[in-house]
Amino acid sequence: MSTELPLLLLPGMMCDERLFAPQIEAFQSERPVVVADITGADSMTELARRVLADTPWPRFALGGLSMGGILAMEMVRQAPDRIAGLALMDTNPWAEPEEVREKREPQMQAVREGRLIEVMRDQMAPKYCAAHETECAQLDVILTMAEDLGPAVFLRQSIALRDRPGQTKTLKGVTVPGLALVGEDDQLCPLDRHEAIATLMPDCELVVLPHVGHLSTLQAPDAVNAALNTWLERLT
Repeated sequence: MSTELPLLLLPGMMCDERLFAPQIEAFQSERPVVVADITGADSMTELARRVLADTPWPRFALGGLSMGGILAMEMVRQAPDRIAGLALMDTNPWAEPEEVREKREPQMQAVREGRLIEVMRDQMAPKYCAAHETECAQLDVILTMAEDLGPAVFLRQSIALRDRPGQTKTLKGVTVPGLALVGEDDQLCPLDRHEAIATLMPDCELVVLPHVGHLSTLQAPDAVNAALNTWLERLT
């Protein structure tokens, strides 16, 4: 059994362990790697409480992408002593702005009407690809994950994202090594979010991946793995 710190990964909205397939393959031989289930509640506070309760290790490295990064910030707010390092990828430290909140209800209503795949294909997936791309190369896995998770998860996660608090105060208090990683062409969580994260956290490296969109773990797995490896080597 490895003596390295375990790595807990938190996926984005309507994603599961498939979002981190390249990272699991890269790191599972040297340390325990687990992808948490973040589907069972409609608030960040409760999701964080559940993930912390379900995580057996007293201390671990924590990484999250998009919604997973938002949840990771809430977890470190609730249990800072358990987090040995914080990697925030393609995410957002701020509360949801009003113009985004206004778009959620029409999406949620469409999903209630049975149009989950249509919403994912036509509204969500185009924002996941890099800004210069005309279609998302990861569309098949995006739709498969969404279909497997189902409409109830979409609705719960939409509410959790809509009602989330900002975490700037939390980040200022994070003293463990941090990583703020972003695809240069991320349309959903652009560079300024990660510049803010890197500025707020006292010990945080900013990594920008050229020509990469929102799903960096799948779109640039080697670069993401290299950045994560450098971050993990800083942890004690």
